[in-house]
Amino acid sequence: MASSSRTLRIVTDPAHGGRWTSLRAEGGREGGREWLWRRADPAREGVVPGDAFVDVGGVEECVPTVRGVPDHGDAWGRVWSRDGDTESVRCEGFSLTRTVRDGRGEVEVDYVLAADPGFRFVWAAHALLDLSPRATLHMPEGARTRLYPSADGPWVEGSWPAPRGVALDRLGPDDGTAVGAVVEADSCCVHDDEDRLTLSVRAADGQPVSVALWRNLGGFPAERPYRSTGVEPMVGRVFDLAEAGPGDAGRVPTSGEARWRLTLSAGCGCA
Repeated sequence: MASSSRTLRIVTDPAHGGRWTSLRAEGGREGGREWLWRRADPAREGVVPGDAFVDVGGVEECVPTVRGVPDHGDAWGRVWSRDGDTESVRCEGFSLTRTVRDGRGEVEVDYVLAADPGFRFVWAAHALLDLSPRATLHMPEGARTRLYPSADGPWVEGSWPAPRGVALDRLGPDDGTAVGAVVEADSCCVHDDEDRLTLSVRAADGQPVSVALWRNLGGFPAERPYRSTGVEPMVGRVFDLAEAGPGDAGRVPTSGEARWRLTLSAGCGCA
């Protein structure tokens, strides 16, 4: 991974679902860059468990599912607690703890999900990034990709970067489309002009990992569409836990704890 002269810093909001409100690269010749996209919606302030998802950007912790029930998972609508650099939340049937270490050029976030052995889950760092139309996404050529052509429809399979002819590696201007995908890769490198951001995930106990994408170029929601781009490291290989087949979801081992690490770097992680 190429080195970077920038320092990555994150800011979180435990009172409102543990959402990441800032991921900023500081330093370098250009001074700095905020990577997270955000939008205003006062409804986000008063959500409670079970509410429909309110999209205000940033990074949401989606667990034990992304799509399905509960919408975007059970953790984003709850109050988290903070103890130093560790934050945690108790949900229905499980608890999630994350410990953040940020420093020069890199942020590491260690997660522990505690539940009864055998508990199945999908987790995603639902990171909505503020990217220009020139941005490109880089993952291993030919990686198996599940493409979700519509918000509620089933997936079709193909290969990165253009499953079924849909080019996912380049954003471009708004074109009225919105598609999702899950790529069987453990990292994604984002290029936006001279800026670089690499997101990667590693999991213990053979848990399946992937990178989900949400490429909304003004196609969602139907009534008032806006542009948003999600690059989302995952434990699991589907958006909806209810659709998970063998090997598609994380599973708590006999220890009662599933562990994984999310790493974000201000450098380039392309091979």
